Amino acid sequence: MSVRPATEADLAAVVASEAAGFGVDAWSEGLVAEGIAGRLPTVRYLVAEVDGRVVGHAVASLVDDVAELQRIAVDPEQRRQGLATRLLADVLETAGREGAARLLLEVREDNVEALAFYAAHGFVEVGRRPRYYRSGATAVVLERPVRMEP
Repeated sequence: MSVRPATEADLAAVVASEAAGFGVDAWSEGLVAEGIAGRLPTVRYLVAEVDGRVVGHAVASLVDDVAELQRIAVDPEQRRQGLATRLLADVLETAGREGAARLLLEVREDNVEALAFYAAHGFVEVGRRPRYYRSGATAVVLERPVRMEP
């Protein structure tokens, strides 16, 4: 398994990963294409590959000393193999290299699996955003330092 910056050749695979990971909340092909092509200057796309096939992706925005993890998705048949952890580690590495001190994200309050994943990786709740999602669900805002003491 490897993680690398996404290229325009990855567009179809990232769009498929979006659809599998986020369903009706998936980003449009046009928005993904803009981000991968570098036309959104604060946005970074990473892809995870297994045997040369894209099986997941992560999207982060970086502004000054704050990074925001906007997306992380792994193909359903590839889950529970450490891919999300590897993607997150690469997001943190990229954020640190570009000067970010902390990483923020939002997750649906009913996404117990994701909340547990992020807690296991050092994230703590710093706020809530009621009715944040299209469905009316509340977002839990999580944060962690980009670099954590061992």
